[in-house]
Amino acid sequence: MDLTRSLELIIANVQELLAESDEQIHLAPGELNETTRLVGQQGILTSLELVTLLFNVEQTISDELNTVVTLADERAMSQEKSPFRTIGSLAQYVDTLLTEASSHG
Repeated sequence: MDLTRSLELIIANVQELLAESDEQIHLAPGELNETTRLVGQQGILTSLELVTLLFNVEQTISDELNTVVTLADERAMSQEKSPFRTIGSLAQYVDTLLTEASSHG
């Protein structure tokens, strides 16, 4: 899985979450991109939706690559800039974890 695939995966999952959301956030498909804020000020996801997103991404990685990654761990939480703040930062974090997993595998 490369960075482009990670972005596609995250965007697809965010679209799904927004479609199911009680919040009235309406974004055109092209409006979701690397710079879309997930959480925090002007974030489009609730805390629960973020947790669901992380779980879904982990599950897809497990299904597609037969690789287990944990996105919400101590390492992610201790970073100065959260890897969960934008779609792009989350995709970069997924890419980093997968690169590390493949080098240890």
